[in-house]
Amino acid sequence: MRSVLLFLMAALVPVAAFAADAPFQPHYVSQRVSQASLREGPGYAYRILWVYKHKGYPFRETARFDIWRRVTTADGTVGWLNGQLLSDARTVLVTGKGRVEIRKNEDSSSQVVGLADPDAVLSLKSCGPEFCRVRAARVDGWISKTRIWGVDPGETFK
Repeated sequence: MRSVLLFLMAALVPVAAFAADAPFQPHYVSQRVSQASLREGPGYAYRILWVYKHKGYPFRETARFDIWRRVTTADGTVGWLNGQLLSDARTVLVTGKGRVEIRKNEDSSSQVVGLADPDAVLSLKSCGPEFCRVRAARVDGWISKTRIWGVDPGETFK
């Protein structure tokens, strides 16, 4: 029993060391809770800059310190959120002026299946070179990357 336990402990050491050495990669996250306070620094003693009251709101995580995550918002605001308030679920924020069309396919001539207002938060499912597949309430379709925030310009994934 003791030798099995020692073997398991020894087997875990390289994995833990590898994870600790992996460089941090900025990535998009979303708000897990209905209200989150963005702070000036990584701690509860720091001043609250903004209170976000929309579950699913997207942020770009740019750094970590203990349980705190430095994030950037769509308008460029930078602050710190407790990591427990964030989720890895991808969402996007509709940007620009006026409503944007959500289409049936990844093609600007395909049927319109819905419209999204500026500042709407949509669940992100996949992205091609020009369009991303999004979902909201009863709409599932494709939206132009030029009208959303929460995806890098060349980013594609299924």
